[in-house]
Amino acid sequence: MLELNFTQTLGSHTLTLNETLPASGITAIFGVSGAGKTSLINAISGLTRPQSGRIVLNNRVLNDAEKKVCLSPDKRRIGYVFQDARLFPHYSVRGNLRYGMAKNMAGQFDKLVALLGIEPLLDRLPSSLSGGEKQRVAIGRALLTAPELLLLDEPLASLDIPRKRELLPYLQCLAREINVPMLYVSHSLDEILHLADKVLVLEAGRVKAFGNLEEVWGSSVMHPWLPKEQQSSILKVSVLEHHPHYAMTALALGDQHLWVNKIDTPIQSTLRIRIQASDVSLVLQPPLQTSIRNILRAKVAQCFDDNGQVEVQLEVGNRTLWARISPWARDELGIKPGLWLYAQIKSVSITA
Repeated sequence: MLELNFTQTLGSHTLTLNETLPASGITAIFGVSGAGKTSLINAISGLTRPQSGRIVLNNRVLNDAEKKVCLSPDKRRIGYVFQDARLFPHYSVRGNLRYGMAKNMAGQFDKLVALLGIEPLLDRLPSSLSGGEKQRVAIGRALLTAPELLLLDEPLASLDIPRKRELLPYLQCLAREINVPMLYVSHSLDEILHLADKVLVLEAGRVKAFGNLEEVWGSSVMHPWLPKEQQSSILKVSVLEHHPHYAMTALALGDQHLWVNKIDTPIQSTLRIRIQASDVSLVLQPPLQTSIRNILRAKVAQCFDDNGQVEVQLEVGNRTLWARISPWARDELGIKPGLWLYAQIKSVSITA
């Protein structure tokens, strides 16, 4: 695990952390420019030095200001992938990958090359690669140093949309296949949605929220970041059954379930779904006959006005579901915190 308990002042900005991050999966570091995202991973990597506090990785002290301990970057066993790939231009892809490769990673070279889809590139020079290809090589090079932690500082920021779409599946595959925790800096909601297990939200150098993606995404902290048309809920579900006659799959959501278009995923597999707030309508009684397949019992947690619409936060078991309705509908239905009702869901997107 990564223990962060430090304060660092850079110019007029102060970064203050007191969190413990997991030793597995992808933790997204999210916030606007200037929030402290890059400053955080620079402190972890050893590129900058906090004035007070400690940074501890897997029980190894990387920084301890009081005891004047500060390991140099090369002693930290941390991989770092920058916005620009920073490959050695005079080395082939193979040479870049082998540069700094740990001895115990020699047997993993072919597997990692295959996971990143860079085998056809091994004998080429960086100047002949696309932006997405360069970043895949940079990620491979960082992983071949056998790091205990991989830092990625907006690795897709300099890529155009087609190259971003090209690289995302490789990152998703790495997250499943390798046992190296990653800190992924981004201000892209789409990247976080597809990659993150946990999210740490920074604002002006302080942590506004930290937790599982589903919890943070559904919290009021994230609400201002989401454009009105993207207000949504992220839910972790498991595959319950495939309909015997229709191309539909049932997903378990606590003791209730949702039907979605059939997905080729084994029973009991877990995945994430995304439900747009605009695709959720509310009724006080379950309808007797309706074309909508998904009707969930829910409790109103809170509701508030937002530019002529009403955002309603619902509790479905221990999950959060958002709905967007009109003030007229709120008043007519008497919607207020504590009210039990039914949420009708028109559309469900599978995100991961």
